[in-house]
This record gives sequence, C-alpha cells and structure tokens, in this order.
Amino acid sequence: MRLGVLDVGSNTVHLLVVDAHPGARPLPAHSHKADLRLAQLLDEDGAIGPDGVDRLIAVVHDALRAAEDQGVEDLLPFATSAVREATNADDVLARVRAETGVELTVLSGEEEARLTFLAVRRWFGWSAGKLLVLDIGGGSLEIAYGMDEEPDTAVSLPLGAGRLTAARLPGDPPHPDDVRALRRHVRTEIARTVGEFSRFGAPDHVVATSKTFRQLARIAGAARSAEGLYVQRELKRASLEVWVPRLGAMTTAERAELPGVSEGRANQLLAGALVAEAAMDLFHVESLEICPWALREGVILRRLDHMGQG
Repeated sequence: MRLGVLDVGSNTVHLLVVDAHPGARPLPAHSHKADLRLAQLLDEDGAIGPDGVDRLIAVVHDALRAAEDQGVEDLLPFATSAVREATNADDVLARVRAETGVELTVLSGEEEARLTFLAVRRWFGWSAGKLLVLDIGGGSLEIAYGMDEEPDTAVSLPLGAGRLTAARLPGDPPHPDDVRALRRHVRTEIARTVGEFSRFGAPDHVVATSKTFRQLARIAGAARSAEGLYVQRELKRASLEVWVPRLGAMTTAERAELPGVSEGRANQLLAGALVAEAAMDLFHVESLEICPWALREGVILRRLDHMGQG
C-alpha cells in the first residue's frame, strides 16, 4: 500500500510518501516539504500566533493535496516539539482538525527518541550491537541507547538547533561571548544525562540522524547526498572541533555557501554544531555514522508492524 507520513516539525512540514507492506523495506515514492519554522513563530508567551496557525493550516492543505495526487491510502500525521511546547497547543490542534480534517498526533520527546531508535536499528540490523543514537532537530535533541528495537533508555532535551539559535545567538555572525555562553549551556544540559546512559556500558556503534548531522558530515568531507543512501558517511569529532570556530566566525550567507548546507538551515548550523560537538565529547565518541532513516521512517515502520499483527 502507499503510506504517507506528515511530519509537522520545528523547521519544516514534510510529507513523505512510501510504498510499503509488512515485512518489506519502505520505498520512498514522493517528498513534499515546506519551510515553516514554527519554532520561530512563537510569541513572548510561547504561543503560536494567528499568522503562524494560518500558515500551518495552508501548508497542511498543500500536503493533503500532494498526498491525494500521489494516491496515498493511509496518512500518518504527527507533530513534534514546536507544537508540543506551544502554550496554545490545544487550540492549534483544534483549528488544524476543524479546517483540514487532519488529527495531528503530538509525539512526546521520548516517543521521538524511541521511534528514531527503531528506524536506526532496522537500518543497521542486529549486528550493530548496542546502539547509541543522537538526533538534533529544530526544537530538541534526542538521545537513545539499547540492544533491542526498543531502547533501554531515551531522553529528549530542549537543545534543538533552531530553538537555540533564536534564543541565544542573535548576531550574524554571533558575538563570541554568546557562542561561549551557549557552549556552556549545552554542555551543562547534556552532562546531566550522561550518567543515565553510562550505566549500560559503552555502545558498539554510535549513529546520528537529522539534517543537522548530515550537513556537518558533508562539510567535514562526507559523500554528497546524490551519491545515494548506501554510501557510508561518518562524522569525526576531530573534524567537528576544527569546524566549530570556523562556523562561529561566518555569517549566515557564508555558511550557506558551504557544500551541502541549505540556505534555510545555514543560520542554525553553528548551534547544531555546538550540540553535536558537546554530545560527542561528553559521551566519548570519536566517530559516528550517519543514518539516512530517522523519525519519519520510525513512524512508518511502527505502523507496518501493527498492520502485520492484524
């Protein structure tokens, strides 16, 4: 059957259409994206304003038309941190439901981490052993660890690249004092969780997902996306440590000229790099591998599992 997953994230609203059935690998058929940046549309009270809600509804309508054009039989719509943490989340969800007919499921941060972990486990298989999975989104950082398809532990921290950029890096380029302050904040938040993971022992394989990690790996020399999903892509901490000060000295326009960096994500790449560097350092990770599957694929795989169970 043809499934569609509608991901209302902090940066983009992304419709991914796949051809799938239980027991088989989902095959991508169509992708439809809109840069909405919900996390940056919050007012002083933490609410998504009327203009932001109107734009969200318009984008959902566009995604529904694309899903219909592609013959989607089953649509799986969900929202993550930007909607989850909005002070008017219930009103936003009600308007989207009333005006589009779409019932957005709001995932908790832990659910995000667990579904992403499922996708990574299916991609690498059992031979990968104990997995440590890192995922930097627009609004949050997810970390998960385990041997099975369900992680032994999973956490979500408010350390998304978009959130941190908007709140803590106002300059272009940012002031060095702001960069240092953000570095301290990120490391303090991540360090609080390290003990929860270290009691399970060292991972056999460390994996990262998300656009932020892919862009960081690309500027550090990883293969282009055009070379395909199955090319191994790695990010080394030593390379990242070289790039962080470079990114801090660049303007957004200069970052957008780097290989693999999109214009829409260039402004938040420094914050993402600070989070990635801190996580790799505090978890003693010298190198990690980039996984092409992440949260959306995890949602699809969970749906297929339920179909297979009748």
